[in-house]
Amino acid sequence: MKYQWILFDADETLFHFDAFAGLQLMFSRYGVKFEQQDYQQYQTRNLPLWEAYQAGQVNAEQLQQQRFEYWASKLEQHPQQLNDAFLEAMAEICSLLPGAKDLLDALKSKVKMGIITNGFTALQKIRLERTGLSGYFSPLVISEQVGVAKPHKDIFEHAFAQMQQPEKHRVLMVGDNPHSDIQGGINAGIRTCWLNRHGEERPEGIEPHYEVSSLKQLQTLLEAA
Repeated sequence: MKYQWILFDADETLFHFDAFAGLQLMFSRYGVKFEQQDYQQYQTRNLPLWEAYQAGQVNAEQLQQQRFEYWASKLEQHPQQLNDAFLEAMAEICSLLPGAKDLLDALKSKVKMGIITNGFTALQKIRLERTGLSGYFSPLVISEQVGVAKPHKDIFEHAFAQMQQPEKHRVLMVGDNPHSDIQGGINAGIRTCWLNRHGEERPEGIEPHYEVSSLKQLQTLLEAA
């Protein structure tokens, strides 16, 4: 195989990330019926915070707390308590994307695999355990622990150090987010593959080396490489 290492993003690359369903489950435990309009209001706060996090303007703790400030005030809870409850709910509903297990089983004897994620530690580790994938990935690099997020090249350099400084042309980054995963891989000087499951237009100025619409297509691509 052409590549020695495959680095994966986690959310919406290997795992479904249905935030609306997770929030509905979490808020149901506080006696709140969380509707689509509530989710849209939440996202008006959450999405800019994620952009700021990826730009290094806020840290993980600030993101986690500030996105729940409105609901924390309404429910008389601490924002971090709501965030923890949300991550717990997301872990409960976690599932793999179609083709993920087949892909990983096909690759595990041929390449080394790692994860680089901007997600949060509590959710990442429990999902890997519950889906039986804990032994597939090393390193597991989580931005919350490193203190810097994709697309910054420093989180990749942190991973490379754990990978014993591999030849960069033999490392492939796979992810669904062109702005963090693909631009991050480009910033780090490695090859990239955009998992574009929803047929989105390629952002101007971001050029992945490969583009696939499913993990099955990725498997076919890698087996031919």
